[in-house]
Amino acid sequence: MGKYFGTDGVRGKANEYLTAELAYRIGLAASDVLAKNISRKPKILVGKDTRISGDMLEFAIVSGVCAAGGDVSVLRGAVPAPAVAFLVKECGYDAGMMISASHNQAFDNGIKIFNSLGLKISDALEEKIERAIDGYADIELKTGESIGTVKRDDLLIDAYIGHISQINDNRGGLRPRVAIDCANGAASLTAERIFGNANISFELMNDRPDGLNINRNCGSTHLEQLMESMKTGKYDIGFAFDGDADRCLAVDEAGNAIDGDRIICVLADAMKQECRLKNNSVAVTKLSNLGLHKFCDGRGIKVEQTDVGDRYVVERMLEKGISIGGEQSGHIIFSEYATTGDGQMTAVLILNILKKQMESGKKASEIFGIMKNYPQVSLNVKVGSDRKKEIMASRPVMEAAEKIKALLGGNGRVVLRPSGTEPLIRIMAEGESLDAITAYAKEIEGVILDELKKDMGD
Repeated sequence: MGKYFGTDGVRGKANEYLTAELAYRIGLAASDVLAKNISRKPKILVGKDTRISGDMLEFAIVSGVCAAGGDVSVLRGAVPAPAVAFLVKECGYDAGMMISASHNQAFDNGIKIFNSLGLKISDALEEKIERAIDGYADIELKTGESIGTVKRDDLLIDAYIGHISQINDNRGGLRPRVAIDCANGAASLTAERIFGNANISFELMNDRPDGLNINRNCGSTHLEQLMESMKTGKYDIGFAFDGDADRCLAVDEAGNAIDGDRIICVLADAMKQECRLKNNSVAVTKLSNLGLHKFCDGRGIKVEQTDVGDRYVVERMLEKGISIGGEQSGHIIFSEYATTGDGQMTAVLILNILKKQMESGKKASEIFGIMKNYPQVSLNVKVGSDRKKEIMASRPVMEAAEKIKALLGGNGRVVLRPSGTEPLIRIMAEGESLDAITAYAKEIEGVILDELKKDMGD
């Protein structure tokens, strides 16, 4: 992680950390660095989700890009982040910039940058942009015909919707009944058209964004409402996206949550049976459930493990030629179709499998019950961004973690990591006994809090 960029771009409270001034400097710096790399005027695509601060940051970014001589196409209204990634590559842009804080609440916002291939930019390019952000006063401001131009586009999003619709093979026969939670985010503007082409009976929930209700008690980070809806018996499956629609989690007909690990297992298993699982492998992060590893072992599927963050999963997929990968949180990547996680694409691919299985009498709970989840406990400890690594590296914290790893042996694990997007240290413990791993996680939490108290002079 750099000074500004975390694991998923620049992120923080809008107009407190992520101000219009900083957004302007990011746009200015990105445009200037790109122009030097390609030796011409860069073409940049900009999109945003439904947050109230999106317009403010969009205008600031666009001003910065144009001031440094870049031409901008702005996608009108709110759009999913994977739409920006797809359209950058599909339409020949030099970069894409998505204004979103993903699953965070409305008062946060962020800026993530995609390269011309629709991939998140490299660490090396992030470092160049960061240096240019700090040295923005030295960037040449263009004048005359060298100033960048702006156009607003209403039609580009049609290409993205058409791309996902082509993946759907759920035509004719049974029509699954589906509940779809749009998180009052970007999917609110695309789900009607995408799932209207999917030969299903569906109902949208939380699809009335007002700028402030994005991710508020809904979507992939708050499945409770969707889970209750499933218990009415009206639906065969439910899907929940996050604010920028790059995540998808599901809920079965009985109201049980289906996380990204289960989704990866079911889709990878189906792909293997269809001889479409490249190199017989999946790529997941070190937080993926032990049950995924055991399931894949039993199916003869190799598991490639990466650091936390979908960008690292994508890098490993490209390196090893892997067709599916993702995170427990619902970022699922299909290299045949996309360069980043795409929640609505994931839902369409699940529906393709669900329909075939339903025709033989199976329900979602049976389909996704093929993987046994081991209990996991996750705790977050608030620690300033400038102190996270130091606290994690302290002797008491490291000793506590090593002790618990030894107690768990081969039947569990504990993972400590600094959040790449928030001022938190995240603790994850996993094992066969929920009570035991809960106690272990709280023990580590207590040690971290004790270290913080020492800093306060207690």
